[in-house]
Amino acid sequence: MLKRTLHELPEHLYPADEWRLVERGYSPRYCSRAETFFALANGYVGVRGTYDEGRPSTAPGTYVNGFHETWPIVHAEEAYGFARFGQTIVKVPDATILRLLVDDEPLSVPEARLHGYARVLDMRAGTLTREMSWSTPGGKHVELRSRRVVSLEHRHVLAVEYEVTMRGHAAPVVLRSQVLNLEDLSVEEASERPPDPRAGRDLADRVLNPVVVAHEGGRILLGYRTTNSGMTLGVGVDHVISTANPHTTDVAADGDRGEVVLTVDAQPGVPIRVTKFVTYQTSRGAPPEELTERCSRTLDRSVRDGFGALLDGQRAHLDRFWDRADVRVSQGAGTARLQQAVRWNLFQLAQATWRAEGAGVPAKGLTGNGYEGHYFWDIEVYLLPFLAYTQPRIARNLLRFRHSMLPAARERARELGQRGALFAWRTIDGREASAYYAAGTAQYHLNADIAFAIRRYVHARGDTGFLLEAGAEVLVETARMWADLGFHGDDGAFHIHGVTGPDEYTTVVNDNTYTNLMARLNLRYAAETMRALERERPAEHAALAAELGLHPGELDEWERAADAMHVPFDEERGIHPQDAHFLEREVWDLDATPPERFPLLLHHHPLEIYRRQVIKQADIVLAMYLVGDEFTAAHKRADFEYYDRLTTGDSSLSACVQSIIAAEVGDERRALDYFRFALMIDLGDVAGNVSDGVHIAAAGGVWQALVCGFGGVRDHDGELTFDPRLPRAWSSLAYSLRYRARQLRVALGHDEERYLLEDGGPVEVTIRDERRRLVPGQPLVVRPPGR
Repeated sequence: MLKRTLHELPEHLYPADEWRLVERGYSPRYCSRAETFFALANGYVGVRGTYDEGRPSTAPGTYVNGFHETWPIVHAEEAYGFARFGQTIVKVPDATILRLLVDDEPLSVPEARLHGYARVLDMRAGTLTREMSWSTPGGKHVELRSRRVVSLEHRHVLAVEYEVTMRGHAAPVVLRSQVLNLEDLSVEEASERPPDPRAGRDLADRVLNPVVVAHEGGRILLGYRTTNSGMTLGVGVDHVISTANPHTTDVAADGDRGEVVLTVDAQPGVPIRVTKFVTYQTSRGAPPEELTERCSRTLDRSVRDGFGALLDGQRAHLDRFWDRADVRVSQGAGTARLQQAVRWNLFQLAQATWRAEGAGVPAKGLTGNGYEGHYFWDIEVYLLPFLAYTQPRIARNLLRFRHSMLPAARERARELGQRGALFAWRTIDGREASAYYAAGTAQYHLNADIAFAIRRYVHARGDTGFLLEAGAEVLVETARMWADLGFHGDDGAFHIHGVTGPDEYTTVVNDNTYTNLMARLNLRYAAETMRALERERPAEHAALAAELGLHPGELDEWERAADAMHVPFDEERGIHPQDAHFLEREVWDLDATPPERFPLLLHHHPLEIYRRQVIKQADIVLAMYLVGDEFTAAHKRADFEYYDRLTTGDSSLSACVQSIIAAEVGDERRALDYFRFALMIDLGDVAGNVSDGVHIAAAGGVWQALVCGFGGVRDHDGELTFDPRLPRAWSSLAYSLRYRARQLRVALGHDEERYLLEDGGPVEVTIRDERRRLVPGQPLVVRPPGR
């Protein structure tokens, strides 16, 4: 049930273009949204799509993945085990600003008399460019061009090239290139929205404490230490000035700002070009002095190689990304707009993950401070499938990062009276940062989601070595938690009580079906993995088992629990209850709820919501996708119909999953409707909060809706299967998969489907319930049913 509003991008302002997002003019209505639309990032550092001149901006921000401040959580009423310390991503000093004055008149885009304007996010080049023609109040004509890049090749580097040319008149020109500590300097906030738990937090006290302030020539180096978390930061900026005009430069810096001022006697037709190279380094322990030294070395290399080298490297990396990640859709007249939105979502996945080594992926990537930069289950359920089948190296890195949080997860489990490990629901440093346990810590399913992601990655890449490196340890500790958390009841079944499933409108329940099914998978896969290691690599298994204190009886215990796992089912209705008592609750009348009362979490007390049958996001429906082999086709259809009418879509994580299952059960209309909402979550501002940053998990869901929904890809048993559901409104759909060191290309049409193994050895897959063998270089052509 779709209860949210989708705002189409106006064609005159944002025209359709398959590879670019183009903005044709300034619009105050879209200003804050555009800062998200045009954000650039590489997984380590990200900068919002602000204007080069710094104004206007409702929420400027540059972010480094994992760089955060901590603060004590004050609970109105204390209880044992509550989260004690919040964690919030910090705005690092913004170095993108280049303020322009011509004839002492500052350029301000909203008030400027512009004769031409185009801002372009090029998703093949990985750049943000802007071209403008400006007439000053004194009647002088100025042409401006800028290019911004956040390097995918050099993870610590971003750069801006800014060019000014006078036309017809000479004029004094001043360019003030700045570095501003916006975290601690006051910044006007233009938002008038009510308090929103999804938004980021403003930290009241000083965060970045200056330790290093140095400048020489066009270079500025700043070093900081955070007040509470003790993290350190180095910022370096250098400039290359190219102009035949007479000019002078001055530089100054203090703890909160640095500035290089270029003063030019600009002659007509003689360009002024400033190239600004910026680098960031962060650490949990290295002193700021060391980080600024690293920044200086990075700047030396960047200035030596030049801006063009960054552009060349950017294109090369994106060529590799698009070769594996691109999804091509054709639907006639609307293809360009559809393809534009698809690629914009996929591009966000590249920006969020490409250089996220040693870190996770925040819910908003590095495009805003929504959700305070926290890592959630989004990584494992919504991003890992995409990465496992397109960029397995990155998938492995993210799972390694999750493994690095195992000590904190073990400590959290002990704190909650459990054996094994319990991963934090929302975190940056591994500790639980969710102050609201009912919809946070109680979502134990995160443990099983991580185990599921390990299984999917290992199956997709065939990387059993990862199990010995990190995966098996996580599987053992999560399985221990489930075996300890659950219990064998008088009915002989294994029950799990007092948990919250994916649906955050129904909390702290018994036998949540999603949780129980995913826990069963976790228990079985952990036991299966350890038995396989014992057979195939006995020496390594013995060492690991000894390290973990594993005894043989534990595996039997996990398998007994899995075999006895209670999976609620209502015989009368023929559906799976979301939990043991869900169907006993009163049904929320969504049809009678005014549109302005959504999302419900902003307009109704939690208890009012918890007492009803009403769903924030797909729960049972998500289980039907992730562990679909646990459901019959008839049960999937019945469950989908029942829960669809109860689901508000208040979560950005829901529509993509509903689209996948709608496609599988043959409801093409709803599959397309939900896909459209998932596709436009941000570009259509469906949730009304795109200004806080991109919904990265929803972008991952778009890929899954295309490839696993309409493309019909599944891997429930570790083997690849295809059962396509190409919509009648689309003429074709094409995508690629990286599978066990092989490159597969799939092209679907209504008359034929082509499956090509491009490289690697022969492989067997299942296509429409028939086992087929793919041979390198020999396309397999399949006729769809009815053709």
